[in-house]
Amino acid sequence: MWKSSRVLMLMLIVTVVLVACSKEEEQVVSEAKVEQKEPFKVGLEADYPPFNWTQATEANGAVKLDGSFEYAGGYDVEVAKEVVEALGKELVLVKTEWDDLIPNLEAGKIDAIIAGMSPTAERKERIDFSDTYYASDFVIVTKGDSPYAKARTLADFQGAKITAQLNTTLYNVIDQMANVQKQAAMESFAVMREAVEQGTIDGYVAERSEAISATAAYDTFTYIEFEQGFDVEPEELSIAIGVRKGYEHLDEINSALSTLTEIDQQMFMVQAISNTPVTQ
Repeated sequence: MWKSSRVLMLMLIVTVVLVACSKEEEQVVSEAKVEQKEPFKVGLEADYPPFNWTQATEANGAVKLDGSFEYAGGYDVEVAKEVVEALGKELVLVKTEWDDLIPNLEAGKIDAIIAGMSPTAERKERIDFSDTYYASDFVIVTKGDSPYAKARTLADFQGAKITAQLNTTLYNVIDQMANVQKQAAMESFAVMREAVEQGTIDGYVAERSEAISATAAYDTFTYIEFEQGFDVEPEELSIAIGVRKGYEHLDEINSALSTLTEIDQQMFMVQAISNTPVTQ
């Protein structure tokens, strides 16, 4: 009787151990599957609020930048999350200078550009683009006490020192402003904001979303909208995802974007503007 009980006890112990081992193995396999998820590298400046910016923590859904202790947040980051999840891959954000985005995409260093980039004809010669995931218009950011703060037309900026970001349509359209003092292009909106604050320039051309973000960060700023403003193609007011020529998953990206309603887009942008760090 005692031997039988002992045997049963040993069998019970063995069974418990085997079950525990089995669960541990299942957990290891499950974790391995997660670890094996293919990375999807997205290039962005992380310096173009409210589309993308750099911050110190993961607050408000920010994602850690590859090879950095810093994080990126913004409208583009939220869109990237949606797209990469739909692709079944792991989002990896790669902080990249604006002028390096397309070259790095072509070189295979990143898989996509989600960086507030417009699908212009010139860029389409080198890379393909997704459907639009945001549309805006061009305005001019200036100081509230500037002599140009009450401007209503492009002609009202006669004599003003105006600039925009390097290698963008925003900079090119300054040529449509008669008799302005076109300044050298600047590398980022952070630099332009500081230039306006210091009085180095009178204003800069920006998309409305950047203007809203700038005026939220600087209470001395304002921005000017125009009924008859810059003459630009619709594609130059649109924002899309850049991928390599012939990218096989472009249809899947477009499918993911199609699930984002106009309300979703507006919500993402409102949140992005609200979450933009003050230092941006």
